[in-house]
Amino acid sequence: MRKGRGWSLRGRSRGRKRVGDPSDPKGFAALLTRYLEWMRSRNYAETTVAAREKALQFLIEWAELRGITRPGEVTKPVLERYQRHLFHYRKANGRPLSFVSQYSRLVAVRMFFRWLARHNYVLWNPASDLELPRLEKRLPRAVLTAGEADRVMEAVNLKNVMGVRDRAILETLYSTGMRRAELIGLKLVDLDAERGTLVIRQGKGKKDRMVPIGERAVHWIERYLEDLRPKLAGGGDAEGGGLVFLNDSGQSFTRGRLTQLVRKCVDRAELGKTGACHLFRHTMATLMHENGADIRFIQKMLGHQSLETTQIYTQVSIRKLKEIHAATHPARLERPAQDGAGDGTAEGADEQRRELLASLAAEEEDDNDDQEEAGDDGEA
Repeated sequence: MRKGRGWSLRGRSRGRKRVGDPSDPKGFAALLTRYLEWMRSRNYAETTVAAREKALQFLIEWAELRGITRPGEVTKPVLERYQRHLFHYRKANGRPLSFVSQYSRLVAVRMFFRWLARHNYVLWNPASDLELPRLEKRLPRAVLTAGEADRVMEAVNLKNVMGVRDRAILETLYSTGMRRAELIGLKLVDLDAERGTLVIRQGKGKKDRMVPIGERAVHWIERYLEDLRPKLAGGGDAEGGGLVFLNDSGQSFTRGRLTQLVRKCVDRAELGKTGACHLFRHTMATLMHENGADIRFIQKMLGHQSLETTQIYTQVSIRKLKEIHAATHPARLERPAQDGAGDGTAEGADEQRRELLASLAAEEEDDNDDQEEAGDDGEA
């Protein structure tokens, strides 16, 4: 039986028991509680708080097995031993922790001890000089071509009662490159079919952004809203205020359920490629860039604050962004005879593309931490 599951979507633990002695004011448990309360008071996203708690729980469990119950007892050599432990650790399936996972857990440790030192809970910060592993610029495992993406769409069984909804979900992911959690939280009031835009509220980093959505995706969303969603909502949904996409029971999708749905659709197309929601995020970014979209427009679509290849990005209006989207995204109701949006590439464009894909790949692994690691890692 796998250990480690029980981390809810809202970031509160269901199955994992808080370790340590909460009655000890200088112990790990009490200080971790104060740290998480401080994060919430500073308006950190609940998912960030949950991820930080999860990473620190692994450290605390490891330390207590070695007789270390207070942060004040931790030294730099202790943390270096913990870092080696993460490197040699093997999950239930026999695979090691990825360097992204090791990196995220060590960053949580550094931030925790920085907070402890600044608030005088420890005399000095033993994690200040801890060297983090270098992250690979890893490219995505799979990216779809425009033809393959269309095959996934066409593989949806529209005779199934939920087929129209599933097609609308796929088209929305493909057209906008939204993250999984952003699609789950998308509301009816945030859709503007007439202008071909939607608002993504409280995305990663608690930032709102407006992005264009293509005509084909709008077409399938409207079919779903007219034919199926009223039946799923059952009349109990306040008009204009509910979620766009509902599960078979008329409730909000969980992340795992949405991933499962999209993965089945990809598998049904028999492309020899695997993936789920993030596959379409990769695909959208890749195809738009190949068709001539400037990297800063793709950055705007993805909701990235910055990319390694660029230090300063100009602000772009939604009108210009929509023009770029329409010109470079292959999913349209009618495709012009000439599809190319650019006659050439500027110097370094290929490197920009590799940086973009590497950034997306790292983001995918980070987004999957709550699902994969909770199921496979056990207790590192």
